Amino acid sequence: MEKPVISCQNKEAKYSPALFIISHQHPINDMVAFNCSLCGKCCASFGAFIKIERQLTNRDYYCRYGIKNELFLAHIEGDYADSHPPGSKDGEPVKGCPFMRKNLDGSRIACAIYATRPRICREFRCYRMVIHHRDGQECGRIMGRHDLKTADETLSQIWKEKIAPLPRHDDACWEKSVIAIFTAYGYCGEPVE
Repeated sequence: MEKPVISCQNKEAKYSPALFIISHQHPINDMVAFNCSLCGKCCASFGAFIKIERQLTNRDYYCRYGIKNELFLAHIEGDYADSHPPGSKDGEPVKGCPFMRKNLDGSRIACAIYATRPRICREFRCYRMVIHHRDGQECGRIMGRHDLKTADETLSQIWKEKIAPLPRHDDACWEKSVIAIFTAYGYCGEPVE
């Protein structure tokens, strides 16, 4: 059975309705799991709003996420009990999250309170869609809300000519339209869950 065509036409937009249609060729519910690259950028930016309110033990803290005023209990995991944030001298505060650490092999960034991290950290996704060639090779990502990161010149051109002009007032409609455009040009756009 064919999936129905979903239309997100905007009567005020001056774009071809074909740009706002997704067909049965790419089911809407295909999602890929978010895969953190351990770069630490989110820890350095959002983490700056995490403040330790009170230390309970050498590994347990009451903390507050300042933007949402969310209070949470943080527990430093065993592997990071004796470590300090990157760049700190004997545990002195650094820019970013006070629980940001070098990972165990020292090559990337890790979260010392991963199991008890606040909701903003649990829900954050630095990219919203992964883009693949027909052969399955990843060739780009949509970062943040509407920024493309790719080395594929054809994909960059499609983005500039077909996707950048799309109206962005309805995220779900925009995402469906982007997937349809990628599909029409032989790419596969997979939203991140």
